[in-house]
Amino acid sequence: MPHPPTNPPDSPQHQDVHLVTLAGRQIFLIGTAHVSRESADLVRQVITELRPDAVCLELDEKRYQSLAHRKKWELLDLKEIMRRRQLATLLINLLLASYQKKLGDKLGVQPGTELITAARQAEELNIPVTLCDRDVRVTMRRAWRATPWYRKMMLLATLLAGMFDRSEISEADLRELRNTDLLSELMAQLGRDLPELKEVLIDERDTFLAEKIKETPGDKLVAVVGAGHVAGLKKALSQDRRHQMATISQIPPAAKAWKGLAWAVPAVILGALAYIAISKGMAVAGQNLLYWILANGIPAALGAALALAHPLTIAGAFAAAPVTSLTPVIGAGYVTAFLQANFRPPTVVEFERVLDDMNSLGGWWRNRLLRIFLAFILPAIGSMIGTWIGGYEIISNVF
Repeated sequence: MPHPPTNPPDSPQHQDVHLVTLAGRQIFLIGTAHVSRESADLVRQVITELRPDAVCLELDEKRYQSLAHRKKWELLDLKEIMRRRQLATLLINLLLASYQKKLGDKLGVQPGTELITAARQAEELNIPVTLCDRDVRVTMRRAWRATPWYRKMMLLATLLAGMFDRSEISEADLRELRNTDLLSELMAQLGRDLPELKEVLIDERDTFLAEKIKETPGDKLVAVVGAGHVAGLKKALSQDRRHQMATISQIPPAAKAWKGLAWAVPAVILGALAYIAISKGMAVAGQNLLYWILANGIPAALGAALALAHPLTIAGAFAAAPVTSLTPVIGAGYVTAFLQANFRPPTVVEFERVLDDMNSLGGWWRNRLLRIFLAFILPAIGSMIGTWIGGYEIISNVF
């Protein structure tokens, strides 16, 4: 059973390096801040001194390629993302990336520098590198599915508030943040406020990382992970959690109750219109149908107009909202975002500066990529409001 013994003479003496022994194997956990020059220097030093059999990184293949090769934004296929209905996931990823980049700009070091430093140092020393994190797309979608809608709003509000935060942060602040007791308190706070999110982002990944580290060949391993994972990893390494891997590697299906509700709303509206046509005549049913079209179309079009969308996108919002509100297959926001991307596609320069433009309110309307997100969100909100207004009117006319 693993335990953190007293550091042997040849191990690095540093508060962020934790030694775990497991069946004669040595696993050195380096707890880092993902935006810290000190962490990058520490990782380089530890790998050089220990010359381990392998280096394990808190990265999946997608994130590694993005960091290692600084993937060009122009390769992003927006239309394919929309077809897969992953625009919301992309937006959250950009919000997180923007916040980390802002910290990196203040400290003069980019997010993930310590992970790339570890990979490059291992490569120089001919040491194998293992990517041990779960696919980020699985993590994000599991987090989104597990979080109730009102907590999703809390999360988005927190991300937006952090994005526009202008307070300064220093290396001294990061050193304090890496303090074990403070991190434990932060994790406990996250567990109280957003327990579903903590389970997916922290607990499940602790399990995934631990099992992948244990699968890595070698008697002496160095694992570079965020400081918030260290305590959980120590516990996970001491247990056999292989039976959990299949479950936490899958995206859970949407709850049947929500699927049923998604189809129940249009069924009720269409049923009410049919009843009105039979009991009160086609003229009255036609009036209610017109009310439905206007109640949905006008707020959705106003949302598109607030996004400063292309005139044809605004017209598309008016036309699409009354129809998409009657089917859960696609929302009005995806229709308007797709139209906006076609009529006013972002330039390469706008892709490249999107993380900076996200930090100013005006940047959301100035950058065409961000305006696509506005054309996705605002018409969707308008359509949702219109659905409730139109639905209430139609159902009230049944009685």
